[in-house]
Amino acid sequence: MYKHHKRDWLIKIRKARKLTQETVATKAFIDRAYYAQIESGVRNPSEEIRQKIAQILNFHSSAFNADDESPFRYALEAAPMIIAHCDMDLKYTWIFNYHPLFPPESLIGKRDDELGLGIGGQMYAQMKRTVIEKQISIRKTVSFSLPDNYLYTYMIFAHPLFDSTKQIIGAATILTELSKITLTEDIDAPSG
Repeated sequence: MYKHHKRDWLIKIRKARKLTQETVATKAFIDRAYYAQIESGVRNPSEEIRQKIAQILNFHSSAFNADDESPFRYALEAAPMIIAHCDMDLKYTWIFNYHPLFPPESLIGKRDDELGLGIGGQMYAQMKRTVIEKQISIRKTVSFSLPDNYLYTYMIFAHPLFDSTKQIIGAATILTELSKITLTEDIDAPSG
């Protein structure tokens, strides 16, 4: 028996774009009830419908694949890595293997500067901005001091995210945790 999961991330993106289910369904040329079933996880849309919905809501259609129970998902869910997509405004549209301090519902539709990620968050945002503006891939090591009193260092790989028509719609990033060090003081505080 297929176990369905509500696509909260899809609902949050739709609401962030201030669209109704009816509007998305109409633009995708599908029935509103069918679209509601897609959001609730009861129905899995075809690739064509996934691409239409993604184009309307401005995210990459591969975000639907994270809902699938695939070997890829099982292999990565225990890995020390975070995979994320952001739109042209650097707002998160999808995240996989999120950090425990930041569950998806607190990230979708927000930018790094809204999450209190300090200097590391600023560097990460600038990295994504450069990827989008120059349409290039970048790899960089970035450290984040988080509210759990640890300094996390990640190797970040970022590349442009394109829709099915080859239009840039944001950036995709993979953060691989390299280290986790206990903080004894606030590293973002100015030293004096």
